[in-house]
Amino acid sequence: MKFAPLIIANLFRKKLRTTLTIGSFAVAMFLFGILVVIRGAFSQGVDVAGVDRLDVINKVSIIQPLPYSYRDQILRIPGVKAITYDNWFGGVYQDEKNFFPQFAIDPENQRVVFPEFVMSDAEWKAFLEDREGAIAGAGIAKRFGWKVGDRIPIKGAIYPGNWEFNIRGIYTGSRDNDDLTQFWFHYKYLDERRQYGKGLVGWYTVKLNSPDDAVRVAKTIDTMFANSPYESKTETEKALASDFAKQFGNIEYLIVSIGGVVFFTLLLVTGNTMAITVRERMGELAVLKAVGFTDRFVLLFVLGESLLIATIGGVLGLALCKVFTLGGDPTHGFLPFFYLPGPGILLGIGLALIVGILAGILPATSAMRMRVVDALRGV
Repeated sequence: MKFAPLIIANLFRKKLRTTLTIGSFAVAMFLFGILVVIRGAFSQGVDVAGVDRLDVINKVSIIQPLPYSYRDQILRIPGVKAITYDNWFGGVYQDEKNFFPQFAIDPENQRVVFPEFVMSDAEWKAFLEDREGAIAGAGIAKRFGWKVGDRIPIKGAIYPGNWEFNIRGIYTGSRDNDDLTQFWFHYKYLDERRQYGKGLVGWYTVKLNSPDDAVRVAKTIDTMFANSPYESKTETEKALASDFAKQFGNIEYLIVSIGGVVFFTLLLVTGNTMAITVRERMGELAVLKAVGFTDRFVLLFVLGESLLIATIGGVLGLALCKVFTLGGDPTHGFLPFFYLPGPGILLGIGLALIVGILAGILPATSAMRMRVVDALRGV
């Protein structure tokens, strides 16, 4: 640590070159942070999926409905603790660009099956008592400036007509990565007003007594409705979320590929900077060795400069990325899980330090092995 001022002084002797190198590092780490955010946005639905929940959808497609009468039959299966149902609404608020998920829900069992969504008992009671009541996620409420008591008009797309809802509550999540962009309203309100599809629901979510019952209960449900007009497909919530994420392609491969190119380019830029720096200061490094500093000191001295560049650039880039994600989801609902997690920041810093070591190891080794006589002869 006592040589840190000397390392810093040497590093900024060529201010423009050092600034550009640090800037390159910062840009690369900013891009890395965005890649982490995007990967998380596509995988968070899988990561937060309940291990004790099953999703029951139509065997043909999730957009095909299931009868409401299936509810009581599923609830009688041993191992089933609770069941709720949802129906996609797909309305438009003010403008078609204002996308957010809207669901007609079963208000009696929603909180039992999804305890991670939190709101006050008073707000939930007000919602239950109002047929036109609605619950909005904290994220979507912040986006549009909604508050409890507001009346929200939504134009039906799947179900034509002008629909109006009273905001009776705003839910939050018990975990950092819970989806706060949903909009819920009473299923009965939808079923009474829609012109088709009465008595049908979009899908069921089943809460189990134990995750160990998942395979047995899923098989029982699908066997129960086999060869019926509405055959079912039952799988764990995690499996369904994973299948949905895979529809966007191999996101993991794309992110790793892009990240690899970014870091390889960064390695070349930083390595070139350190090689030029060492070549310009061969005489000074030779003097250090001549007055008694060891080869090991020279090695660590050069590596210290490379690591300092990596640290400053890495921290700056990740900090900018974190600030950027604090502004919320810029995709307006397409990627609701838009944030840079702590493990991603630590991974970024670790990768930056690795690049710093790799970029500096060859110039540092060259400086360590140089002969004092040969270096001073060229001065």
